[in-house]
Amino acid sequence: MPPVLANLDLSRIEDESIRQCIIQLLNLVEELNAALRASQEEVQRLRDEINRLKGEQGKPTIKGNTPPPPRASTNYSSELERRTPKDWQKGKKTVTLRVDREQTLEVDRTILPADAEFKGYEDVIVQDVIFQTANVCFHKEKFYSPTEHTTYLAPLPPGYTGQFGPGIKALSIVLSFGANVSEPKIRALFADVGVEISVGELSNLLIHGQECFHAEKDAVVDAGLRSSPWQHLDQTSTRVDGQNQNCQILCNPLYTALFTTPSKDRLSVLDVLRNGRPRTFLLNGEAECWLDQIGLSQVIRQHVARLPHDQIWEEATLDALLNQHLPDLGPQQRRWIQDATAVAAYHAEDGFPIVRLLVCDDAPQFAGVTDEVALCWVHEGRHYKKLVPYLAPLQATLDAFLTRFWGYYRELQAYRAQPALAERERLAATFDDVFMPNNDYYSLDERIAKTRAKKAQLLQVLEHPEIPLHNNPAELGARGRVRKRDVSFGPRTAAGAKAWDTFGTLAATARKLGVSFFAYVHDRITQTNHQPGLDQLIQARAHDLNLGLSWNTSEPAPAY
Repeated sequence: MPPVLANLDLSRIEDESIRQCIIQLLNLVEELNAALRASQEEVQRLRDEINRLKGEQGKPTIKGNTPPPPRASTNYSSELERRTPKDWQKGKKTVTLRVDREQTLEVDRTILPADAEFKGYEDVIVQDVIFQTANVCFHKEKFYSPTEHTTYLAPLPPGYTGQFGPGIKALSIVLSFGANVSEPKIRALFADVGVEISVGELSNLLIHGQECFHAEKDAVVDAGLRSSPWQHLDQTSTRVDGQNQNCQILCNPLYTALFTTPSKDRLSVLDVLRNGRPRTFLLNGEAECWLDQIGLSQVIRQHVARLPHDQIWEEATLDALLNQHLPDLGPQQRRWIQDATAVAAYHAEDGFPIVRLLVCDDAPQFAGVTDEVALCWVHEGRHYKKLVPYLAPLQATLDAFLTRFWGYYRELQAYRAQPALAERERLAATFDDVFMPNNDYYSLDERIAKTRAKKAQLLQVLEHPEIPLHNNPAELGARGRVRKRDVSFGPRTAAGAKAWDTFGTLAATARKLGVSFFAYVHDRITQTNHQPGLDQLIQARAHDLNLGLSWNTSEPAPAY
């Protein structure tokens, strides 16, 4: 970069016409530099593809070999900007440790001097684990009744069906879904201690015969939806038998639920919010208003208006009505009608919890599903982190804006802790000052304009301080699926995908509630039922936290 540009200070240029000319030149250089970088990357990508077609390798990525462009980075984390440093203190773990056995150690009397006096004991707690087989040979009583021609055989204890006991079953589930260990590695671990289990047997333990856990997952989702009127939602990719599908992550502070769906459209989002119940559709005033706003042609809306109103339809019924009255309907128009009537039916449901606010990103499939949408500030900040100005004056402009951006973010966090009406009004007014176009860096101004258009969604926290400013809980849930996907690639069957969802849900929820996932799974397999249901814990803690307080009062509620 030329020194004259590196040291250029736009604020010191007094002549406005000269200043505007320089700004235009700087942005033109910035635009040309961005186009050059994109062209270079595309050329290198095509060269690598040609080399691969020749049976050779592409250009390796070696850190430090080629310096990146100024400020260029694929790390868009805002951790440093958001986090407030805290003093670290090492906690005392011995307070919570359970002592399984005690052993008294004696000093060798031969080394003690004659005047040594006994002063009691010094306790030292050492953690250890025993990992060995516990194979059991059951001698089952057997009786035969000649008159009834019937054999009576003593049953095995609960959890001992098949060739493997509850310990192996529970540990397999916890290793696979709680610790993300691959099935070959689980088999290798078992083999080291003398357990013989085949590939198919291990797969069956993880996938089949899990109806009780599937029912518990449904109960967890139902309790989670009832625990608060707002929910987090995010999506990530998943491959089922090599085919692209999607994993939907639904959560709040008390639970995390995973759903694998064929697509990530609005109907799939509604399937998740309704916990997989059969789809329903309703044509009413809300649906007609939706179709009008979305731009459906007047001719098609007139045909739709002739359909029966205020009746709940199943999906097959709606398809039959559309085929009969609108046989030439295009796929996009059909989808709009399905979305409008599905959302109307969801909002009109009675007896099932309706989510009133989603904390999510600005993906189009989330729009209109709930009454309100709160956008993630961290996700919004990533857009600005992706700006990589080449010239120093524009770098300084971006840095100054980011300082204001994260300063305003911290003010919103402080408001969540102590909400007040006056502070709410001040922060709402300050938003326009923070996101004021600077007229220096054109790309930054374009991004700021997009943020200003989402002001209402970004400032939902002013009305509902109990909601977070970000969607990190859902993104952390998505990260768990990604890590599972990295280790095991993806399920091969629908039953496998369902097992991934169920045990991923139970493992993440147990972790949030402070419950041992192994103890919980082992308890259910042995049918002792000493562990309370996760749904019961969610209900109890939801009552204490009152996560929907601002929906029930006119004053701002404190955040949790």
